[in-house]
Amino acid sequence: MDFSELRPCRFQSFTFPNPNPSLPHHYSDPLRVAVLDSPVTSPQGQAATTSAMLVPPGRESDWIFSTEAGHLHLLLSSSSPPFSRLVLIGSLRSSFPIPYTRVPPLPDKDLDSTQDSLLPLLLALSPKSAFDHGHIPEVPFLSFEDDALHILPVKVLEGPSVGEMIVEDVAIQKDASCVPQIRRRLRFKRMPNLIQTQIRLIPDLDLSPCSSSDLLSLLESRSFRLESASLVQPYLAPMVAGLSLIANVAEEKIASEIRPSCLCVGVGGGALLTCLRIQLGFDVHGLETDSVVVEVARKYFGLVEDEFLGVSIGDGIGIIKRYAREKERGNNRLEKFSSSFDAVMVDLDSEDIISGVSAPPLEFIEKDVLLAVKAVLCKTGILVMNVIPPLDDGSFYRHLVSVLSNMFVELYKIDVQDNENFVIVATRSEIQISSAESRHQFLRKLEEVIGPQLVFSITKITSYNA
Repeated sequence: MDFSELRPCRFQSFTFPNPNPSLPHHYSDPLRVAVLDSPVTSPQGQAATTSAMLVPPGRESDWIFSTEAGHLHLLLSSSSPPFSRLVLIGSLRSSFPIPYTRVPPLPDKDLDSTQDSLLPLLLALSPKSAFDHGHIPEVPFLSFEDDALHILPVKVLEGPSVGEMIVEDVAIQKDASCVPQIRRRLRFKRMPNLIQTQIRLIPDLDLSPCSSSDLLSLLESRSFRLESASLVQPYLAPMVAGLSLIANVAEEKIASEIRPSCLCVGVGGGALLTCLRIQLGFDVHGLETDSVVVEVARKYFGLVEDEFLGVSIGDGIGIIKRYAREKERGNNRLEKFSSSFDAVMVDLDSEDIISGVSAPPLEFIEKDVLLAVKAVLCKTGILVMNVIPPLDDGSFYRHLVSVLSNMFVELYKIDVQDNENFVIVATRSEIQISSAESRHQFLRKLEEVIGPQLVFSITKITSYNA
């Protein structure tokens, strides 16, 4: 193996004797070493940089650390300056999936000893350009942190479109002062660092005095019920907040005993659809490319279809275009739903792992697709999109706003607390926002579901320069 030169996207793993095997309980002998070169080439004249990460003990079989896709996301999402190469070092992988329980971190002196013992290996894995001008390069260790205390695999499945996926129950705790929570979540192997969907699990006992072993026993015994309408994903509540822009329309329909309607592009576990159907009284039609994802939503996340909630399987963009053509021909019913929707909500991520996690896919904001979306909306309808900008210079956001401003009348933005996502709302007509004095039943119900602060956080986008 020759690592003296950088080769974009080169991914290679091998075993290596543990240089510090005497440390207790953390890393195997031999170690698994995985090397990934960045898909982004360094500017000419800039020295190559290498970083390393110790895989958290017990997570070595997790797709985040054991697959090229997970490794790439770790490299691209580093908060440090971009690195040319990332080396992951951990114990040998076990068969996947296996339960995980967080172990106490290594004491600082043991961590320093482990990192020091690996330095000769890391220097040997550094590209020769890192040694320009005769200096020995630094190889910083990155750290991985999340809030998982326990991860219990429920089921691994494979879908015809998204590939392998895993349903898992997790116990999380943001910090020691917080009461632990338990959740069920879905992840795809092609993008394992991204939680596709998650819902709350309501335990049969109080978690405030719960020990780590009690939490694990609770997960293993399935002593909980699903809260299928819970909007746990950080961006879902802001997406629902976008409906406040059509509150007057929704109120008028409800007063006339007509249910507002929403087309959801991307189903995931179905939490958004269930919330709209049960808590806000919408007719909901979901579009999902993968039939196995829908089966997972039904079996493991509590999605229930009825006369007011249905799902179609197929390419979402293709189905929307077909709906638009049918509506143009005067067909006012599509399957069992109206051909005009009060809202179209888009929760789709890009499948291009080289670009990192991003949403929506670029093909969704092409002119012909947006024209089709506009065609299936009512005259007062809105398009609501979850947006994860790729790691760029802001050009994606400017392009998105420019394209939408040419197709729709007004644009609004809602920030998401995780600072990774934001929500864009595009309207077919000018919006008359209700005053505080005229807050009617639908708006009050919306605030009960998501909280009033989100409704008041919506800002109008006034600059459309690309």
